[in-house]
Amino acid sequence: MGSLNSDNVASHTSSSNISPLDPEEFRRQGHMIIDFLADYYRDVEKYPVQSQVEPGYLQKRLPKSTPHNPEPIETILQDVQEHIVPGLTHWQSPNFFAYFQCNSSIAGFLGDMLSTGFNVVGFNWIASPAATELETIVMDWLGEILNLPKSFLFSGNGGGVIQGTTCEAVLCTLVAARDQMLSQIGKENLVKLVVYASDQTHSAFQKAAQIAGIHPMNFRAIKTSKSTSFALSPDSLRAQICEDVEAGLVPLFLCATVGTTSTAAIDPLESLCAVAKDYGMWVHVDAAYAGSACICPEFRHFIDGVEGANSFSLNAHKWFLTSLDCCCLWVKDPSALIKSLSTNPEFLRNKASDSKQVVDYKDWQITLSRRFRSLKLWFVLRSYGVANLRSFMRNHVKMANLFEGFVAMDKRFEIVVPINFAMVCFRILPSALSETVYKNGKLDIVSEELANEANRKLLESINMSGCVFMTHAVVEGVYVIRFAVGATLVEERHVITAWKVVQEHANVILSTYKPRALLV
Repeated sequence: MGSLNSDNVASHTSSSNISPLDPEEFRRQGHMIIDFLADYYRDVEKYPVQSQVEPGYLQKRLPKSTPHNPEPIETILQDVQEHIVPGLTHWQSPNFFAYFQCNSSIAGFLGDMLSTGFNVVGFNWIASPAATELETIVMDWLGEILNLPKSFLFSGNGGGVIQGTTCEAVLCTLVAARDQMLSQIGKENLVKLVVYASDQTHSAFQKAAQIAGIHPMNFRAIKTSKSTSFALSPDSLRAQICEDVEAGLVPLFLCATVGTTSTAAIDPLESLCAVAKDYGMWVHVDAAYAGSACICPEFRHFIDGVEGANSFSLNAHKWFLTSLDCCCLWVKDPSALIKSLSTNPEFLRNKASDSKQVVDYKDWQITLSRRFRSLKLWFVLRSYGVANLRSFMRNHVKMANLFEGFVAMDKRFEIVVPINFAMVCFRILPSALSETVYKNGKLDIVSEELANEANRKLLESINMSGCVFMTHAVVEGVYVIRFAVGATLVEERHVITAWKVVQEHANVILSTYKPRALLV
């Protein structure tokens, strides 16, 4: 054997002294992380909301390879502050009005911290009974707050499971529906199955259909219009189904949405479920964003008719103070999920599972492994209570209404669709552009393309300022700016500032459109 040189000795010594879960060192470094995050939340509104870095920025700042020897937490946190924070788009900023927020809270954070600390893998009951049983309890709690039909709760032979995202929830229910139907008509008829949604339904559904083996030609995105506030028309759905049936196809699945991404549109659940029932279809209700608000009695009517659906989901990590990821899915018939998603290898066999007296959540989801997500939802429900959670969401709706009022008072803008929850869709009106066009000596309306260009420039200018961050949608060819209120730290002053920023940038954008007359 060769002798160890000094480098080898140093390496051997440092690696042998590693103690990745030393309690006192964990306590010291844990306090540092909490302090770091507390300072971050305190100062987050001072940062540019949308990251201002260029692609590839981090590669230029960090070392080319992994450090050979340990580095202290102080050095790592300093690099986080100097190199990572500038590359963040700050989702927890009170000036973040984009997408749908992923809000958080002390309770959500601490529950997640406990989950990470315990680090159990609750694929079946015996792997950690508390992880399974708490999940069944909190899913019934939340279902009761939402006034879901008892048929969706464990107490009524249904049940709930916490998935990671809506994408997973939709895929699981679609696979269950697919297998149910193929057991009746034969697996060779997979190519005949058709799924339905509106053209406003989240792209997660299309992705789920692709994964589930639905033929791309059998994905129906039914056109909506401003006349129905971009909700899916039951008559349009029935007409499309009739056409498919006449062509020898088999209607399988409808994804209805409460609170679409583009405009927060609400599909009429009761009448859509009635259509689907005539054809034996599975109905999933995607209420990822707006479902949380339905704990408020004044919003509960938006999910009236859910009793006719087979499954229902909402993302508690969007508007329920529960950090990512936490998608709550309820199903009337858990056995449909279990039949499609279960595997029973010998190494997972145990008396509890064999008794059929316990829930094994591995059979309700795509993956085997799963986190103890119910802890954070339990913390949120207990720490804030129903009254405060309702107040939290109502306050956001009030602030959205405030912004809506500002837009309505400025004649250069319009509200594109009625506001349902806490999102305002607005744009610069074509008539606000000073460019005029004459055709055959008559004044012609400024083109929508020109208005779209102006609104696109306005949004880009606003976001590049770093003061606020918003996103857009295009509906019926109209480019609209979405102003979604939902950040945990947002206050009225942030909404007022955001409107001032919109006006300032609109003044600059509109000044670039010079009057001219074009004779055609």
